[in-house]
Amino acid sequence: MDKLLMMCMATVMVFITVMFCKSWKKKRMRGRRRSQLPRGSLGWPFIGETLEFMSCAYSPCPERFMEKRRIMHGKVFKSHIFGSPTIVSTEAEVNRFILQSDASIFVPSYPKSLTELMGKSSILSINGSLQRRVHGLIGAFLKSSSLKAQITLDMHNYLKASMACWKDDRLIYIQDETKHMVFEVLVKGLIGLQPGDEMQFLKQQFREFIAGLISLPVKLPGTRLYRSLQAKKRMVMLVRNIIQDKRRSRGCNPRDVIDVLLHDSSNQLTDDLISDNIIDLMIPGEDSVPMLMTLAIKYLSDCPLALQQLEEESMQLKRRKSLLGEDLCWTDYMSLAFTQNVIMETLRMGNIILGVMRKAMKDVAINGYFIPKGWCVFAYFRSVHLDENHYGDPYSFNPWRWKDKDIAACSFTPFGGGQRLCPGLDLARLKASIFLHHMVTSFTWVAEEDHVVNFPTVRMKNKMPVRVARKKSSAGQGERSGCTTVGERKQRIHIQCLDSQRL
Repeated sequence: MDKLLMMCMATVMVFITVMFCKSWKKKRMRGRRRSQLPRGSLGWPFIGETLEFMSCAYSPCPERFMEKRRIMHGKVFKSHIFGSPTIVSTEAEVNRFILQSDASIFVPSYPKSLTELMGKSSILSINGSLQRRVHGLIGAFLKSSSLKAQITLDMHNYLKASMACWKDDRLIYIQDETKHMVFEVLVKGLIGLQPGDEMQFLKQQFREFIAGLISLPVKLPGTRLYRSLQAKKRMVMLVRNIIQDKRRSRGCNPRDVIDVLLHDSSNQLTDDLISDNIIDLMIPGEDSVPMLMTLAIKYLSDCPLALQQLEEESMQLKRRKSLLGEDLCWTDYMSLAFTQNVIMETLRMGNIILGVMRKAMKDVAINGYFIPKGWCVFAYFRSVHLDENHYGDPYSFNPWRWKDKDIAACSFTPFGGGQRLCPGLDLARLKASIFLHHMVTSFTWVAEEDHVVNFPTVRMKNKMPVRVARKKSSAGQGERSGCTTVGERKQRIHIQCLDSQRL
């Protein structure tokens, strides 16, 4: 009996010793790994380095925060911003790894105000098979030739109606004009909504909503976040009404994104999920695509040689199609090689999307850098796009650099990458191409002084005012079209859109 007891005790002691050794070894390995954390500073208690980051972000040179630390600590460093310990990457290869990783390694992580407004069903928040399904359905439709043809026709109609009201030697605010046009074209493609009272209501609520994306995470009545959340509720009600109408009269061929999502047979796409994602997809119509157009006008205004070459390319296409008696189609716009180079260079310099934030789901080692589980990682695109090792003379607008350059390189990520690559990237380029073509073939302009504000979103401080003059070849058309009241302008746009549907 005593012998048996001694054997049991010995076994227990061996087991405890083995477990202790494993635990000690694991802690030692973790300690070694944590000692491999990128160099850097976590800043002040609680606030970290957020205040300095935001101070630089509001300046004309927002990458100053990153550059200072890159010189001190290297291209990947640790910091503490937006309430979380964060590994910041300004290295192209590390950013590529982050973008290409799936949800088992990194998941999206954004400031609390943004996640509150986007909702749990947002494509920015969901992961795994559901995210891939929603992204795939939306991406396939946005890349379809039928939608590109519809967008091209709608853009023609809106541009003609809008530009007909531009008078010689009058200030035109490019940022406002492009936002008005792109938002309505995009919303029609998303939910089939035509110009009218509902469109104006949606536009007002959306601007109230988007103003709170980067705000203090306080939901008390009267706060910025509270007002934005209320605006989203009103938008969701409108979108749900449209969803219910479409469910009752479902057609065979999808005409917009809601139709595509409603035709899905997986039964995973609830009305809440569809509503949240439709509203998320409106953001490019108010923010990124109009800013791409606006920044292109700014950079072209500062580079007469590029403007001249773009104008010559567009005029050649216009004359060729005129001789054939054909209207321009979407493939014509995408075939404008130098125009595409201008768009690429605008995306590189403008950095409308500064970067993406992710959260590590487990300990991760990338190129010798260690990212602990639970830490945030900030893949900062702007520093890569303005790195002289990737782009010679990076602060100069040089569309010719893209003539033989691979736009798929990991050093160029204006639309993100991996499974969360922006599904509307082709449409963004198409819309910008159409706008630039009409702008340079119809007008000359002189830009007023203005500069870029980079935070919380990229925008022009004075909305990019330009003083336009109609080209002689376009003057007759402008006089015939006429320009009277805002109400008549909206009515004309509405009639043209109805005509385009009949066609």
